[in-house]
Amino acid sequence: MNKMSQQQAMITEPITFYGAGSMAEAIVKGLIAKTVVQASDITMLNRSNSRRLDELQQLYSVKVSNDSAAVPEILQNSPVIVLAIKPKDAAEVLRSLGPLLSEDTLIVSVIAGLTIRTIQDLLGRKQPVARTMPNTSSSIGLGATGISYSKEINDRQRQTVMTLFGAVGTVTIVEEDKLEILTGISGSGPAYIYYMMEAMMAAGIRGGLTPQQCRELTVQTVLGAARMVQLTGEEPSALRAKVTSPNGSTQAAIETLDKGDFFETVIAAVARCAERSKEMGAALKEGIS
Repeated sequence: MNKMSQQQAMITEPITFYGAGSMAEAIVKGLIAKTVVQASDITMLNRSNSRRLDELQQLYSVKVSNDSAAVPEILQNSPVIVLAIKPKDAAEVLRSLGPLLSEDTLIVSVIAGLTIRTIQDLLGRKQPVARTMPNTSSSIGLGATGISYSKEINDRQRQTVMTLFGAVGTVTIVEEDKLEILTGISGSGPAYIYYMMEAMMAAGIRGGLTPQQCRELTVQTVLGAARMVQLTGEEPSALRAKVTSPNGSTQAAIETLDKGDFFETVIAAVARCAERSKEMGAALKEGIS
Protein backbone atom coordinates (compact mmCIF):
# COMPACT_ATOMS: atom_id res chain seq x y z
CA MET A 1 0.00 0.00 0.00
CA ASN A 2 1.43 3.35 -1.02
CA LYS A 3 0.05 6.24 1.00
CA MET A 4 0.85 9.89 0.43
CA SER A 5 -0.48 13.39 1.02
CA GLN A 6 -0.49 15.22 -2.28
CA GLN A 7 1.49 18.42 -2.48
CA GLN A 8 -0.05 21.18 -4.55
CA ALA A 9 0.48 20.73 -8.26
CA MET A 10 -1.24 22.15 -11.32
CA ILE A 11 -3.38 20.28 -13.83
CA THR A 12 -3.29 22.07 -17.15
CA GLU A 13 -5.67 19.76 -19.03
CA PRO A 14 -9.41 20.47 -19.21
CA ILE A 15 -11.48 18.20 -16.94
CA THR A 16 -15.09 17.19 -17.45
CA PHE A 17 -17.22 15.96 -14.55
CA TYR A 18 -20.02 13.71 -15.79
CA GLY A 19 -22.36 14.07 -12.83
CA ALA A 20 -22.81 17.13 -10.63
CA GLY A 21 -23.67 15.69 -7.23
CA SER A 22 -22.07 16.30 -3.84
CA MET A 23 -18.88 14.31 -4.48
CA ALA A 24 -18.25 16.01 -7.81
CA GLU A 25 -18.79 19.38 -6.12
CA ALA A 26 -16.42 18.45 -3.26
CA ILE A 27 -13.62 17.66 -5.70
CA VAL A 28 -14.23 20.79 -7.77
CA LYS A 29 -14.33 22.94 -4.65
CA GLY A 30 -10.97 21.51 -3.54
CA LEU A 31 -9.37 21.92 -6.96
CA ILE A 32 -10.39 25.57 -7.22
CA ALA A 33 -9.61 26.43 -3.58
CA LYS A 34 -6.06 25.11 -3.99
CA THR A 35 -5.67 26.58 -7.50
CA VAL A 36 -4.97 23.11 -8.86
CA VAL A 37 -7.15 23.70 -11.93
CA GLN A 38 -8.44 26.92 -13.43
CA ALA A 39 -12.23 27.17 -13.16
CA SER A 40 -12.37 27.85 -16.91
CA ASP A 41 -10.87 24.37 -17.51
CA ILE A 42 -13.63 22.56 -15.59
CA THR A 43 -16.93 21.51 -17.18
CA MET A 44 -19.73 19.94 -15.16
CA LEU A 45 -22.50 17.94 -16.84
CA ASN A 46 -25.74 16.44 -15.70
CA ARG A 47 -28.74 15.13 -17.56
CA SER A 48 -31.59 17.43 -16.57
CA ASN A 49 -31.11 19.54 -13.44
CA SER A 50 -30.48 23.02 -14.84
CA ARG A 51 -30.98 24.67 -11.45
CA ARG A 52 -28.18 22.58 -9.95
CA LEU A 53 -25.84 23.45 -12.82
CA ASP A 54 -26.67 27.16 -12.52
CA GLU A 55 -25.85 26.98 -8.81
CA LEU A 56 -22.47 25.36 -9.48
CA GLN A 57 -21.66 27.89 -12.18
CA GLN A 58 -22.46 30.76 -9.80
CA LEU A 59 -20.41 29.26 -6.96
CA TYR A 60 -17.30 28.16 -8.84
CA SER A 61 -17.38 29.92 -12.25
CA VAL A 62 -17.08 26.55 -14.03
CA LYS A 63 -18.59 25.69 -17.39
CA VAL A 64 -21.82 23.66 -17.25
CA SER A 65 -24.10 21.90 -19.70
CA ASN A 66 -27.02 19.49 -19.93
CA ASP A 67 -27.66 20.16 -23.62
CA SER A 68 -28.02 16.71 -25.17
CA ALA A 69 -26.73 18.05 -28.49
CA ALA A 70 -23.61 19.65 -26.96
CA VAL A 71 -22.64 16.99 -24.40
CA PRO A 72 -21.21 14.42 -26.87
CA GLU A 73 -18.85 17.02 -28.35
CA ILE A 74 -17.76 18.16 -24.88
CA LEU A 75 -16.94 14.57 -23.91
CA GLN A 76 -15.19 13.89 -27.22
CA ASN A 77 -12.84 16.80 -26.58
CA SER A 78 -12.16 16.02 -22.90
CA PRO A 79 -8.77 14.45 -22.08
CA VAL A 80 -9.95 13.74 -18.50
CA ILE A 81 -13.49 12.61 -17.65
CA VAL A 82 -14.55 12.11 -14.03
CA LEU A 83 -17.57 9.79 -13.80
CA ALA A 84 -19.55 10.81 -10.70
CA ILE A 85 -22.90 9.29 -11.67
CA LYS A 86 -25.23 6.92 -9.81
CA PRO A 87 -24.49 3.19 -10.27
CA LYS A 88 -27.95 2.65 -11.78
CA ASP A 89 -27.10 5.08 -14.60
CA ALA A 90 -23.63 3.70 -15.25
CA ALA A 91 -24.37 1.13 -17.96
CA GLU A 92 -26.27 3.52 -20.21
CA VAL A 93 -23.75 6.34 -19.78
CA LEU A 94 -20.67 4.15 -20.31
CA ARG A 95 -22.07 2.45 -23.41
CA SER A 96 -22.81 5.82 -25.00
CA LEU A 97 -19.46 7.23 -23.87
CA GLY A 98 -17.25 4.52 -25.38
CA PRO A 99 -17.47 5.59 -29.06
CA LEU A 100 -16.66 9.22 -28.15
CA LEU A 101 -13.29 8.49 -26.55
CA SER A 102 -9.80 8.61 -27.95
CA GLU A 103 -7.42 5.88 -26.82
CA ASP A 104 -5.65 8.12 -24.29
CA THR A 105 -8.75 9.70 -22.70
CA LEU A 106 -8.44 9.21 -18.94
CA ILE A 107 -11.55 7.90 -17.19
CA VAL A 108 -11.72 8.55 -13.45
CA SER A 109 -14.55 6.60 -11.82
CA VAL A 110 -16.19 7.62 -8.56
CA ILE A 111 -18.94 5.01 -9.13
CA ALA A 112 -19.26 2.71 -6.12
CA GLY A 113 -18.99 -1.01 -6.82
CA LEU A 114 -18.16 -0.85 -10.51
CA THR A 115 -14.91 -2.68 -11.32
CA ILE A 116 -12.33 -1.50 -13.82
CA ARG A 117 -13.05 -4.53 -16.01
CA THR A 118 -16.80 -3.84 -16.04
CA ILE A 119 -16.17 -0.17 -16.88
CA GLN A 120 -13.93 -1.18 -19.80
CA ASP A 121 -16.42 -3.83 -20.98
CA LEU A 122 -19.24 -1.26 -20.99
CA LEU A 123 -17.06 1.28 -22.80
CA GLY A 124 -16.20 -1.43 -25.33
CA ARG A 125 -12.49 -0.58 -25.16
CA LYS A 126 -9.42 -0.97 -22.95
CA GLN A 127 -9.50 2.61 -21.75
CA PRO A 128 -7.11 4.04 -19.12
CA VAL A 129 -9.26 3.91 -15.96
CA ALA A 130 -8.67 5.03 -12.38
CA ARG A 131 -11.21 3.58 -9.95
CA THR A 132 -11.53 5.70 -6.82
CA MET A 133 -13.21 5.46 -3.43
CA PRO A 134 -13.35 8.90 -1.73
CA ASN A 135 -15.24 9.59 1.48
CA THR A 136 -17.56 12.40 2.53
CA SER A 137 -14.85 14.30 4.42
CA SER A 138 -13.55 15.28 0.98
CA SER A 139 -16.15 18.05 1.08
CA ILE A 140 -14.05 19.88 3.71
CA GLY A 141 -10.66 18.96 2.24
CA LEU A 142 -10.01 16.17 4.79
CA GLY A 143 -10.99 13.19 2.69
CA ALA A 144 -9.28 9.82 2.43
CA THR A 145 -9.38 8.38 -1.09
CA GLY A 146 -8.40 4.91 -2.23
CA ILE A 147 -7.34 4.53 -5.87
CA SER A 148 -6.70 1.58 -8.18
CA TYR A 149 -5.39 1.90 -11.74
CA SER A 150 -5.93 -0.10 -14.90
CA LYS A 151 -2.72 -1.24 -16.59
CA GLU A 152 -3.37 1.14 -19.50
CA ILE A 153 -2.69 4.25 -17.38
CA ASN A 154 0.58 6.10 -17.94
CA ASP A 155 2.66 8.06 -15.41
CA ARG A 156 1.29 11.45 -16.46
CA GLN A 157 -2.28 10.22 -15.99
CA ARG A 158 -1.42 8.76 -12.59
CA GLN A 159 -0.10 12.14 -11.52
CA THR A 160 -3.30 13.81 -12.71
CA VAL A 161 -5.41 11.45 -10.59
CA MET A 162 -3.17 11.94 -7.54
CA THR A 163 -3.43 15.70 -7.93
CA LEU A 164 -7.22 15.58 -8.33
CA PHE A 165 -7.80 13.71 -5.08
CA GLY A 166 -4.84 15.21 -3.25
CA ALA A 167 -6.76 18.49 -3.49
CA VAL A 168 -9.42 17.09 -1.14
CA GLY A 169 -7.35 15.03 1.31
CA THR A 170 -4.96 12.08 1.38
CA VAL A 171 -4.54 9.39 -1.26
CA THR A 172 -3.81 5.68 -0.84
CA ILE A 173 -2.97 3.48 -3.85
CA VAL A 174 -4.11 -0.14 -3.56
CA GLU A 175 -4.65 -3.17 -5.76
CA GLU A 176 -8.26 -3.26 -6.87
CA ASP A 177 -9.12 -6.33 -4.78
CA LYS A 178 -8.25 -4.30 -1.65
CA LEU A 179 -10.72 -1.50 -2.41
CA GLU A 180 -13.53 -3.23 -0.49
CA ILE A 181 -11.58 -3.40 2.78
CA LEU A 182 -10.49 0.20 2.21
CA THR A 183 -14.20 1.05 1.87
CA GLY A 184 -14.77 -0.63 5.22
CA ILE A 185 -12.15 1.57 6.88
CA SER A 186 -12.22 4.99 5.22
CA GLY A 187 -15.16 4.95 2.81
CA SER A 188 -17.74 4.17 5.49
CA GLY A 189 -15.49 4.95 8.45
CA PRO A 190 -16.79 8.46 9.16
CA ALA A 191 -20.17 6.89 10.04
CA TYR A 192 -18.61 4.72 12.74
CA ILE A 193 -16.98 7.76 14.33
CA TYR A 194 -20.26 9.70 14.14
CA TYR A 195 -22.02 6.77 15.83
CA MET A 196 -19.43 6.75 18.64
CA MET A 197 -19.94 10.51 19.00
CA GLU A 198 -23.72 10.02 19.24
CA ALA A 199 -23.19 7.58 22.10
CA MET A 200 -20.75 9.87 23.94
CA MET A 201 -23.15 12.80 23.64
CA ALA A 202 -26.07 10.68 24.85
CA ALA A 203 -24.01 9.61 27.88
CA GLY A 204 -23.27 13.24 28.72
CA ILE A 205 -26.92 14.23 28.47
CA ARG A 206 -27.96 11.35 30.72
CA GLY A 207 -25.30 12.54 33.18
CA GLY A 208 -26.85 16.00 33.35
CA LEU A 209 -24.84 18.06 30.83
CA THR A 210 -26.65 20.17 28.24
CA PRO A 211 -26.81 18.95 24.63
CA GLN A 212 -24.65 21.91 23.57
CA GLN A 213 -22.00 21.10 26.18
CA CYS A 214 -22.00 17.44 25.13
CA ARG A 215 -21.63 18.36 21.47
CA GLU A 216 -18.72 20.75 22.06
CA LEU A 217 -16.88 18.36 24.38
CA THR A 218 -17.34 15.35 22.09
CA VAL A 219 -16.36 17.15 18.88
CA GLN A 220 -13.23 18.62 20.45
CA THR A 221 -12.27 15.28 22.01
CA VAL A 222 -12.52 13.39 18.71
CA LEU A 223 -10.74 16.16 16.81
CA GLY A 224 -7.97 16.31 19.42
CA ALA A 225 -7.47 12.54 19.47
CA ALA A 226 -7.13 12.37 15.68
CA ARG A 227 -4.67 15.28 15.66
CA MET A 228 -2.60 13.69 18.42
CA VAL A 229 -2.14 10.55 16.34
CA GLN A 230 -1.38 12.63 13.27
CA LEU A 231 1.06 15.09 14.86
CA THR A 232 2.93 12.80 17.26
CA GLY A 233 3.31 9.91 14.84
CA GLU A 234 2.67 7.56 17.76
CA GLU A 235 0.45 4.50 17.51
CA PRO A 236 -3.08 4.87 18.93
CA SER A 237 -2.30 2.02 21.35
CA ALA A 238 0.68 3.95 22.76
CA LEU A 239 -1.33 7.14 23.18
CA ARG A 240 -4.14 5.18 24.84
CA ALA A 241 -1.67 3.66 27.29
CA LYS A 242 -0.43 7.13 28.25
CA VAL A 243 -3.88 8.25 29.38
CA THR A 244 -4.86 4.94 31.00
CA SER A 245 -3.61 4.78 34.58
CA PRO A 246 -3.74 1.35 36.28
CA ASN A 247 -7.02 0.96 38.19
CA GLY A 248 -8.04 4.48 37.13
CA SER A 249 -11.27 5.79 35.62
CA THR A 250 -10.08 5.45 32.00
CA GLN A 251 -9.05 1.86 32.69
CA ALA A 252 -12.53 1.18 34.03
CA ALA A 253 -14.07 2.64 30.88
CA ILE A 254 -11.84 0.55 28.57
CA GLU A 255 -12.68 -2.60 30.54
CA THR A 256 -16.37 -1.85 30.06
CA LEU A 257 -15.83 -1.50 26.31
CA ASP A 258 -13.94 -4.80 26.32
CA LYS A 259 -16.84 -6.53 28.08
CA GLY A 260 -18.90 -5.52 25.07
CA ASP A 261 -16.18 -6.92 22.77
CA PHE A 262 -15.69 -3.42 21.37
CA PHE A 263 -12.40 -4.14 19.56
CA GLU A 264 -13.59 -7.27 17.76
CA THR A 265 -16.99 -5.70 17.04
CA VAL A 266 -15.33 -2.82 15.19
CA ILE A 267 -13.19 -5.29 13.21
CA ALA A 268 -16.33 -7.30 12.38
CA ALA A 269 -18.13 -4.12 11.29
CA VAL A 270 -15.30 -3.17 8.92
CA ALA A 271 -15.23 -6.72 7.51
CA ARG A 272 -19.01 -6.77 7.02
CA CYS A 273 -18.90 -3.38 5.31
CA ALA A 274 -16.25 -4.71 2.92
CA GLU A 275 -18.27 -7.88 2.32
CA ARG A 276 -21.44 -5.90 1.64
CA SER A 277 -19.56 -3.61 -0.73
CA LYS A 278 -18.43 -6.69 -2.67
CA GLU A 279 -21.99 -8.06 -2.72
CA MET A 280 -23.35 -4.78 -4.06
CA GLY A 281 -20.66 -4.68 -6.75
CA ALA A 282 -21.54 -8.24 -7.83
CA ALA A 283 -25.26 -7.40 -7.92
CA LEU A 284 -24.51 -4.27 -9.95
CA LYS A 285 -22.47 -6.27 -12.45
CA GLU A 286 -25.19 -8.92 -12.70
CA GLY A 287 -27.85 -6.27 -13.23
CA ILE A 288 -25.83 -4.66 -16.00
CA SER A 289 -25.12 -7.92 -17.79
